[in-house]
Amino acid sequence: MSLFTYKQRNIINLVIIIALGCIIAYSLQGIFGSILSTLVLFTILRPGFIYLVEDKKLNRSFSAILLLFISVVLIILPFYGLSTMVIEKINELQSDHIYFKNLLFKLKQLVPVGTESQQLIEEGLRKAGTWATELFPSLISGAFNIVLGLLLMCFLVYFMLVERERFENALIKYAPFRTQNAYRFAEEMRNTTYANVLGQGFIALVQGSLLSLSFFVLGFNDPVFWGVITAFISFVPVLGPPVIFVPAALLQIAGGNNFGGWAMLIFGFVVIINIDNVIRFVIAKKVGNIHPIITVIGVVIGIPLFGILGLVFGPLLLSYFILLIKIYETSAMASERLERIKTISEPDEL
Repeated sequence: MSLFTYKQRNIINLVIIIALGCIIAYSLQGIFGSILSTLVLFTILRPGFIYLVEDKKLNRSFSAILLLFISVVLIILPFYGLSTMVIEKINELQSDHIYFKNLLFKLKQLVPVGTESQQLIEEGLRKAGTWATELFPSLISGAFNIVLGLLLMCFLVYFMLVERERFENALIKYAPFRTQNAYRFAEEMRNTTYANVLGQGFIALVQGSLLSLSFFVLGFNDPVFWGVITAFISFVPVLGPPVIFVPAALLQIAGGNNFGGWAMLIFGFVVIINIDNVIRFVIAKKVGNIHPIITVIGVVIGIPLFGILGLVFGPLLLSYFILLIKIYETSAMASERLERIKTISEPDEL
């Protein structure tokens, strides 16, 4: 005769499952970024995979490998290449004492500062450079971890695509929602991912390109470098391109280049900033939009966890969390209505 009842055995099994799940989650914390990247990349590649397999009748394995190869060539390698360029440039500027002296000299022409303020500004610039360097993943400094993360991500995405139907059915089966809410969560998650990754990524690319082009035309130094920095900063709505082009324009004016400085200010505020609103309006009509408050708070959450990738993953995590709360509220309200109907329909017991 068993010492435990059926219900007690189920409770013990549940406790063991939860304990093992916590241990596994703790063990995977070092590759959490790769796992989240896997989910994002699968969401992005899924429509292309369906098109190649179902419309073009291509082999499933070949289609998955082709899409992964394209994503690595067009997205992943350029990102790490640009990150390496940014790190090298920041290190170069940090070691260039003449650069900081010229910068502070021009700054003193705009705003009179004392010796103590000058030291604080110089120290702040150096610490900002060190902090920015630590944010970016470098192919040089962390090659092993980067290659390991990429291999893991590609491995997972490959099998998620090849066994797409089985993977999605399992998600629906084990999701803690009703089937209709599971489908709703999948659709909203897809729209959120598109809006934040593709939509905001496109906005950042356009703004960075416009700033780089304007720097080049007006004769500013390092147009490509500052264009890349602007593209990354454009993921944060509150900051955005003005953090780059306003100081650059003011320094040009302080150096005597009034035309270049004022032209940059006018072009920046009239074109670069407003192009964000135009593109965001189009994206909102197509796949929805993420509120700027969610983006800013998500960035604050994401950067300590993922580095520069937190600009994307932080808002995504927060959006997924809010989406889960909405679905929970919908399910709770539906349950309350069913209980109310059941109570009304049952005859009172005498």
